[in-house]
Amino acid sequence: MKDSIRKAHLASVTDRFVRGQMDRRSFLRAAGILGLGAGALGMGLGRRPFYGISQAAAQEQELKPSAEITKWLSDVGKPFAGTTLRLATESTPPSNAIATQLKQYFEEATGIKVEIEVLPLEQVLQKLTLDVASSLGTYDLYYIDQSWAASFSQDVFDPREQLKNADLAMPNYNIDDFLKPLVDGIAMYEDRMVGVPYDIPIFITQYRKDIWDELKLPPPATLEDLLQASAAITDAKGPNMYGTSGQMKSGHYSLECDWTAWLWGHGGSIFGADGKFTGNDEAGLAAMAYWDKLKATMPPGVDGWTWDGEGQSVGQGVAASMLSWGEFFPFFDDPNASKVSGLMEAMVPPKPAATLRTVEQTGFGEIPGVGHQGGSSLAVSKYSKSPDAAWIFMQWATSADTQALITVLGGGTGPTRTSVYDDPRVLANARVGAGTTRHLPVVRDTIANYMGSEPDLPAWAELSSDMIPVALGKYFAGQSGTAKESLDALKTQVDDLVAKG
Repeated sequence: MKDSIRKAHLASVTDRFVRGQMDRRSFLRAAGILGLGAGALGMGLGRRPFYGISQAAAQEQELKPSAEITKWLSDVGKPFAGTTLRLATESTPPSNAIATQLKQYFEEATGIKVEIEVLPLEQVLQKLTLDVASSLGTYDLYYIDQSWAASFSQDVFDPREQLKNADLAMPNYNIDDFLKPLVDGIAMYEDRMVGVPYDIPIFITQYRKDIWDELKLPPPATLEDLLQASAAITDAKGPNMYGTSGQMKSGHYSLECDWTAWLWGHGGSIFGADGKFTGNDEAGLAAMAYWDKLKATMPPGVDGWTWDGEGQSVGQGVAASMLSWGEFFPFFDDPNASKVSGLMEAMVPPKPAATLRTVEQTGFGEIPGVGHQGGSSLAVSKYSKSPDAAWIFMQWATSADTQALITVLGGGTGPTRTSVYDDPRVLANARVGAGTTRHLPVVRDTIANYMGSEPDLPAWAELSSDMIPVALGKYFAGQSGTAKESLDALKTQVDDLVAKG
């Protein structure tokens, strides 16, 4: 199939899905066949958890772009004054901080107007696929989920090439400052750099230190620590409080995310080196046995929760811990939003119960690690009518100075640049309160040493957002037999689908 025809088909099925003319399962299957990794579309079914500080608080802290950056914007932006740039993006910490509190500084300095549409992820994909298929250049900048990098790698400029234009290069932009695991895991496809890393939600351990101290429990440094402590808390404080929580809604992508953490943490993998499903092997069954025990320490409603319910259960004091997205941590510290402000502690994910498999022992580039990651990149569209102005904006939006402001204003997500973790403004916010950054050293350590990444194959869209979470949901509902029977049946389904290509 010619690439232009593939793109037209992809735009058509995405548009039909968003308009409600195609069911989700059919869309995921069609998207996979057309080469789109759409696994993260499960994220579009629920609000991502991030919580920043107010604009008034930002003004009190005098959080503004540096004078040096502003002068560069003023100088380099003059020829493009009057230009309007457009970006369609998911509601993420960087996008919201830029849209609501920062872009005014860019617009005032350059005379370039920036229109940012904050949309559910499936609608972002709709805009992107229609724009690429038509080559109209309606959008100048693309928000690219990590699972879309392969599909759109030829539709964006490689930022390494753009940096060669010295007339437009931001001083000290330093593309090597982006965390290498994120560049490799989010922004690279083959030899092309598909934008630069823009945000990075990732699993970290978040637990009630006051409860752990009260019951004299060791910090949950290992999976066994987490299980034993969770059981002890549930025994001591249930039914008012449970030891841990989960995002275990049947059929939802969030359930697949939880599964991978336990699977990888027990030395397992989704695929073997031969491309066959291995989630039902000895390590996979050990993970399910562990998960069964851990689930017994969770609140009764966990079967119906995605990340929203999981985070709320901790924030409202119903559960004492969770291994989940670090973006929740600033919410927990906000006394106006949660009941556990100042009581939570962050740790790197628990040490695995068995040796992690290597990438060579898995299939489709799967990287085992308890720190399950998501993420996205920002790129300039090749069809943009104002690619130079868009490149100026992209450099500013992803510069170390702007990232530091985003981190403090937007809260939650981890910076994608190394230097930002040590920025004085970020360090100054490492205190209890809304928009805290005191969990970020743990996020950086997790990215560097404990990050796990899902496999990359066309069928992953359907597998991660439908087939796997449906099978797991049936198991926990008691509808599919034992763990072995359930996973053996899942293996047949997965291998059949992958074999169809």
